[in-house]
Amino acid sequence: MKSFLIIGMGTFGHHMCRALCKHKCEIMIADRNGDTLEDMLPFVSSAKICDCTNIEALRSFDIPSFDACFVCVNDSFQACLEITDQLKELGAKKVYSKADRDLEAKFLLRCGADAVIYPERDAAERIAVRESSDRIYNFIGLAEGFSMVEIEPPASWVGHSIAQVNLRSRYGLTLVAAKKGEKMHTVIDPSYTFSEGEHVLVLGSLEDIQRVT
Repeated sequence: MKSFLIIGMGTFGHHMCRALCKHKCEIMIADRNGDTLEDMLPFVSSAKICDCTNIEALRSFDIPSFDACFVCVNDSFQACLEITDQLKELGAKKVYSKADRDLEAKFLLRCGADAVIYPERDAAERIAVRESSDRIYNFIGLAEGFSMVEIEPPASWVGHSIAQVNLRSRYGLTLVAAKKGEKMHTVIDPSYTFSEGEHVLVLGSLEDIQRVT
C-alpha cells in the first residue's frame, strides 16, 4: 500500500485526499487549521494540526517514508515555497506542489518540486478542448505536448482498418483503445476496423488530433 502526505486541506487538498482514498492508499493530512481536517478524519491514517513551514514539525512526520508529498497550501505562496524546499531537504521521494501561475511554478521547480499542479488551469484546458469539437469526448494532457483523447472516428475511417487509414503515418496518431457504450478494450492489431457508433482513444499531439475532429 502506498503512503502519501497532503499538506494544506483547502478545496484541492480535499479533492486529492478523496481521490487517493478511493485507491486504498495510506494518507496523512496536515494543516494549521484543525477545522479543515475534521471531515477527512474517518478516511486517513493520521492528521496533524501544525505549521508546516516549521521544519521541525515536518521532521516529525518521517518524510522519507512517504511515496509522495502534495503541497496544496492556498493562502501563502511563500509558505508553499518553504514547505516544498524543506520537504526535499528532509528526503522526500517526490513532491507535487500546487501553483496558480507559471511564475509560481518556476520558483517551485527551483525549490525542488518534482512536478507542479495547476488545478484550475488544467480543468479549464480539459473543458476547452472537449467543448471545442463535437467529436472530442475526453482529454488527458501528457508530457512533451502529447495528449490522449477520446474521439468519434471520422466517417472516412469507418469500415476501414488502422492500416488502411494509415493512422500513424498520415495522421501522426496511435490508437490505444476502442469503446462502444460503456465497454472499452485495448487495440494493438493494425487490422482492427473502425465501426460506426464507437469512440476511440488516440494518442498524439493535440494539433494532430484536432485536425481529424
